[in-house]
Amino acid sequence: MSHKGKETVCIRTKKVYDWVTRQVDVPLISLNNGELDEAFVCKLRGTGNFCDLLAENDIDVDTLSVNCFLSDAHGNRIDPKVDHKALLCQEIKQPGGRHDVDVTLPNGDEITLQKVKVLVKGHVVVELVDAVGNVVCRTCPIQWATAQTFILCAPEGTKLSCHISFFECDASLICTDEFNQLDVSIVLCLEVQMEANVKLEIEARICRPREEILEAVLCPVEKFPPQCPEIFPSTH
Repeated sequence: MSHKGKETVCIRTKKVYDWVTRQVDVPLISLNNGELDEAFVCKLRGTGNFCDLLAENDIDVDTLSVNCFLSDAHGNRIDPKVDHKALLCQEIKQPGGRHDVDVTLPNGDEITLQKVKVLVKGHVVVELVDAVGNVVCRTCPIQWATAQTFILCAPEGTKLSCHISFFECDASLICTDEFNQLDVSIVLCLEVQMEANVKLEIEARICRPREEILEAVLCPVEKFPPQCPEIFPSTH
């Protein structure tokens, strides 16, 4: 049945059953002693542990900037909003499937939702930069991971879709008599959706191409030599 040019059509699309965003503080990553020595790649001469190596090359740790960024498994800087394949975000399968959870809403209504567990993994790289902007040392990609549990509308047949919408990484290098240590802290925003392919009946109007906008062409106007109206055309 149509109404003013519209008709009822059936489309196949993804329906979002639930959608939440959570700030996640990834557990602190600490590399000590031998781990620290293996993590950094430097073009410095000397022996001993990593902090001793910096001292032997007259590099003051307090003058270095410690930069941290999200990377792929090869150490290339990535943007989480663009390079989705460089990050792992998947559902953790539970024995017996997702467990039902009875929840009381703020208005007092009770509803049954599902417990969904999500695993997120990626890599970061830490750089030590001197006062003039030269990279003194850089780590190999350091793997990080976090597991999160969500209570969602996730009935059987829905699938998890998740991505990172914000990522921040900070690092601190400590070289003292008590500590030779690199600490890496990560904060991210995790967006989680439960989706399923559905067929919907909607009222719609068939689309047609719009008229093409063509670039205007200015045709030259033929110019005639000036005339002598005083003598021509002759009135005699």
